[in-house]
Amino acid sequence: MPTAVIESLDFESRGIARIDGKAVFVEGALPGETVEYEVLRARPTYEQARAVRILCESGQRVVPRCPHFGVCGGCSSQHLDWQAQAAVKQRVMEDAFWHIAKLRPEIIYPAITGQTWEYRQRARLGVRKVPSRGGVLIGFHEKRSSYIADLSICPVLPPHVSAMLPRLRGLVEGLSIADRIPQIELVMGERGSGESVTVLVFRHLLPFSATDVAQLRAFGEAQGVEVWQQPGQPDTARPLAGGEGELFYSLPEFDVRLAFRPGDFTQVNIYTNRLLVRRAMQLLDPRPGERIGDLFCGLGNFTLPIARQGARVVGVEGSAAMVTRATANACANGLDAVFYAADLFETTGDSFAALGSFDKLLLDPPREGAIAVVKAIESGHGPRRIVYVSCNPATLARDAAVLVREKGYVLRGAGIANMFPHTSHVESVALFEWP
Repeated sequence: MPTAVIESLDFESRGIARIDGKAVFVEGALPGETVEYEVLRARPTYEQARAVRILCESGQRVVPRCPHFGVCGGCSSQHLDWQAQAAVKQRVMEDAFWHIAKLRPEIIYPAITGQTWEYRQRARLGVRKVPSRGGVLIGFHEKRSSYIADLSICPVLPPHVSAMLPRLRGLVEGLSIADRIPQIELVMGERGSGESVTVLVFRHLLPFSATDVAQLRAFGEAQGVEVWQQPGQPDTARPLAGGEGELFYSLPEFDVRLAFRPGDFTQVNIYTNRLLVRRAMQLLDPRPGERIGDLFCGLGNFTLPIARQGARVVGVEGSAAMVTRATANACANGLDAVFYAADLFETTGDSFAALGSFDKLLLDPPREGAIAVVKAIESGHGPRRIVYVSCNPATLARDAAVLVREKGYVLRGAGIANMFPHTSHVESVALFEWP
């Protein structure tokens, strides 16, 4: 069996070795380790492999907490110390800046790290009825597979939800349409009075029977959770018991509470989100009298803290429903903010100019990035400071190249937020300023 010395990690937490000029990506291996590996796929310029035996172990290796680690595709780096995980993600971000944009930030900000276990306030659990594998399976997808990893526990979920997984499987097995429920969405939030609530949203492709409804209600009462049903798109989700069921999450540092529905985008990790909002506000430094734009604003996660600092803020978001909710959130918090619905992926120089001049700008786009927005900024006349929150280092680096090379900004600093511990997901925040 071949052996290799691992040099580094790639963005999927696989060890990288170089054998005879060919890159070998080894799952389960860490930098500095010598491993025996099994080749899973061979190509002319690279190989994908799996570590079979660790001959020389890294001092950063730890024992994975989850018994499903290695099979479940939800986590990729539980075998790596959490501080080392953050360092790897910082390096992924820096490498993206250099290899894609030939840029280096003037400052690398300390990594934002928060709760590393039991942190997921949201999760989409796949459901499959597979008689040949024991019945109903509930969990995340297996690695490199469309199969569901049947989870008995999950240490990144809240403890009461993790403990509930076997009982949840038993519930679904007893429903008349067990083979027509493709997913269960977990959503944690607060009610208006401040008490925490756990919501389970059952996506179902056929109507529930009266017996199904009775079983779902009994399960919710016994487990202390709210059961919702979703017969169609996310906006069809509603409580099984009826009513609107509005949820909230809070940003205590800014005295802000935001209402949302289970189908709305909110961050998975509320603890790290609070730290990320704090970092963004420190970098943006909103001041009374300034006019600030928050593009891809969603529910107002950054917009309302900006307004709390006294700045005049304009939020722009592609979803009209989210704009309605953001406007209501500003009103409920007694804050002055203006929101518009617009497709920011189609931004032009004219449409950006129509928003009016901004002293500062915050961008928080999805994985596709904000290339149309940054190209629409007029060189020499744009906001003097831009804070860019990103969930994809590659598109951040691409957009940074435009801001620096074409628009004249300087990349003052950047750093990561470990929003998804034990995964390869990299969230980051960067600051651009006029020289």
